[in-house]
Amino acid sequence: MTKTELRKDIKSRLIGMNDIDRAEQSKKICASLTQLKEFRRSGVIMIFLSLPHEIDTAPIILNAWQQGKTVAVPKVSWQQRHMIPVQINSLETGFSTDGFGLKNPTTGLPVPIEDIDFVVTPGLGFDRKGNRLGRGGGYFDRFFSNDTLRAVKCGICFSEQIVDEVPMDETDIPVDMLITDKEILIFNQPQ
Repeated sequence: MTKTELRKDIKSRLIGMNDIDRAEQSKKICASLTQLKEFRRSGVIMIFLSLPHEIDTAPIILNAWQQGKTVAVPKVSWQQRHMIPVQINSLETGFSTDGFGLKNPTTGLPVPIEDIDFVVTPGLGFDRKGNRLGRGGGYFDRFFSNDTLRAVKCGICFSEQIVDEVPMDETDIPVDMLITDKEILIFNQPQ
């Protein structure tokens, strides 16, 4: 199956989930992630802001703030086709929202990439080898290819988003661990 076909298949799976299941599974994933030793010992985390039909990352962000962590989110530059991590201190203000529902921070100081300890990354799909299928823009893969990034790369997804195999290109970068509502998979043991 091509990446395009796989994206279409997984998007239909996500749309087919009912809201109650989505909310329950999202809670399980967030609870599992916040209990990870890699997350607990991180001082600076980077995490995506959820789109509709994705895992609600707000509980992870709130937990991080309660633990005194610095929270960065991607600020996307569509013209330059890249993203930079910026610190946020609120989930309520300082964002613009595009036509797809993506929240993009309008304020916040940039966070040096080398300061980030833990990155929570989205994906439309993942396989059990840590390969990630994004939405096709390559933003996270370009970010992950930065030589100064030393962070643990943690994917999160619903079990419905797991596929047998994600087709990989030379620019695709796998995650170190993956958390679903049913399991935690470790691919590269973080130091």
